Amino acid sequence: MQIHRDWTGLPAGARGASVAMGNFDGVHLGHRAVIEAARQAASAPLGAPLGVVTFEPHPRQFFAPDAPPFRLMNAESRANRLARLGVQHLFELPFGPVLAGLSPEAFAREVLVAGLAVCHVTVGADFVFGKHRAGHVATLHDLGQQLGFGVTTVPLLGAEGHSFSSTAIRRALTEGRPREAERMLGHLHRIEGEVVHGDKRGRQFGWPTANMRMDDLHLPRLGVYAVVVDVLTGPDRLSCQGVASLGVRPMFGRNAPNLEVHLFDFDGDLYGQHLSVGLVEFLRDEARFDSVQVLIDQIAADAEQARAVLAGA
Repeated sequence: MQIHRDWTGLPAGARGASVAMGNFDGVHLGHRAVIEAARQAASAPLGAPLGVVTFEPHPRQFFAPDAPPFRLMNAESRANRLARLGVQHLFELPFGPVLAGLSPEAFAREVLVAGLAVCHVTVGADFVFGKHRAGHVATLHDLGQQLGFGVTTVPLLGAEGHSFSSTAIRRALTEGRPREAERMLGHLHRIEGEVVHGDKRGRQFGWPTANMRMDDLHLPRLGVYAVVVDVLTGPDRLSCQGVASLGVRPMFGRNAPNLEVHLFDFDGDLYGQHLSVGLVEFLRDEARFDSVQVLIDQIAADAEQARAVLAGA
């Protein structure tokens, strides 16, 4: 998959795509339905490449920079997921004052037509665009007729009377229900990022962990999880199971949330490598213990419980 971070100066092979357009935070089942419709539009008779048009940073981050972190995945994780879905071109448009100031018509003319030369645009039924969110799906259909590109609107996908949405997935994760989030995502909720140096207390306790920051990401319920782990880079690329603690480490006075992952049956150096950690099941809340030994005993119990959960998953 090729990633393009502007709508101007594109190579010829990237222009003329059939694109799915939206924020795609989480790349959930509703997003995948939009991408699949764009794929169908890209096939005969168009014979066009399949693209995704999204925005970085997320427009909500631009308009409310001081709001609590809300993203389900960072840009790298989103790109990895879209590549696995067979997207050929990812147009990660820089969202700032220029894009925010374009009217719906100007966005269609300058970005979609003059810049990307799209042949078809597919969006979800709740899609809005342009300055002050003034453009809706009906606006896009009208502009497509005027400017010469096709438009498909995909109805919202859901179950039990509720549509799949990034908001609903965040709620499930906040409440410690990763399996419900998985049903809406169509895949495990994954936290991806680089392994950074920590205090190495886990190794001292006999439970070495890979530490990952949670910067700018929505925080699931703090506590301990059964997880599956993919090591994405480095000499030890593998998939394995593990147990992870997501929290602020109250026994040691830390207050910046991070993810500490213990990989079962693995003994290697992961510093600087990138991991993808899938949350399978919430085991317990984060807690402060009376002593380090009580903590170590609880970690052993958590690991045993995680192994049992993952054996039956």
